Amino acid sequence: MVNFDLFVIVLGVLAVLLVFMSAKFVPQGREFTVERFGRYTRTLKPGLNIIVPVVDRVGSQMNMMEQVLDVPSQEVITRDNAMVKADGVVFYQVLDAAKAAYEVNQLEYAILNLTMTNLRTVMGSMDLDELLSKRDDINARLLRVVDDATTPWGVKVTRVEIKDIRPPVDLVEAMGRQMKAERDKRANILEAEGLRQAEILRAEGEKQAAILEAEGRREAAFRDAEAREREAEAEAKATQMVSQAIAQGDINAVNYFVATRYVESLEKIATSKNGKLIFMPLEASGVIGAIGGVAELAKQAMNKQGA
Repeated sequence: MVNFDLFVIVLGVLAVLLVFMSAKFVPQGREFTVERFGRYTRTLKPGLNIIVPVVDRVGSQMNMMEQVLDVPSQEVITRDNAMVKADGVVFYQVLDAAKAAYEVNQLEYAILNLTMTNLRTVMGSMDLDELLSKRDDINARLLRVVDDATTPWGVKVTRVEIKDIRPPVDLVEAMGRQMKAERDKRANILEAEGLRQAEILRAEGEKQAAILEAEGRREAAFRDAEAREREAEAEAKATQMVSQAIAQGDINAVNYFVATRYVESLEKIATSKNGKLIFMPLEASGVIGAIGGVAELAKQAMNKQGA
């Protein structure tokens, strides 16, 4: 009876062990491959899975999340024989756990060496200037090549990024001098362009000033001519009135005409540069009589207009 009880206890312990051996918990972001007698049969998804104990076993535990792999620095000879050092990173994700486990040995090591080899190939086909200015093109070409090569492994390469490109020290110094010379050249060009624009603006200003000055002289000449024309018309009218009065025998008109010429002659003598001091008889009564004649003429003209 004791032996039977012991047998039942042992059988129960074995049953519990078999249950624990058959239950497999797969965490999120991972997948397990199942092998039966060493041969792959299926893939366990995240969660609780049941396998046949003793017969089945877990083969590989694959990380299905996106992973990053550092590409160490390496020397690359460009197409124009410049030696540079470059490093980068690779982002990849396992899409098929079975292929990643059984199609390639040491998956990360394989991806790393594949990336390093193609990095030298792609960068070696470019000049140094292209290498420094077309980093996006390098990344795109590397991504295309590495992704195509890793597809049979059940891996998707999502990104390949070049972190740093380091030319030799002497090349960096030469590039610095070249950049400084280029900046000095642009600065000189901008300064010359500024001086040119200033000269153009100054010439435009002088041109506008000359135009305005010429227009001012023209307007002044026009007004002077108009004033002289009106003065001549007034003088001609006055002369006509005096002539008519003289023709009618008016003595006042004669006095006015003589007095006008007399006063003009005195004005010319007074403003002459050579004239210093002149003694001449001046009959005040004659001038007053002439002025009276002018008043009489004006009065007669007003009477005629009123009639």
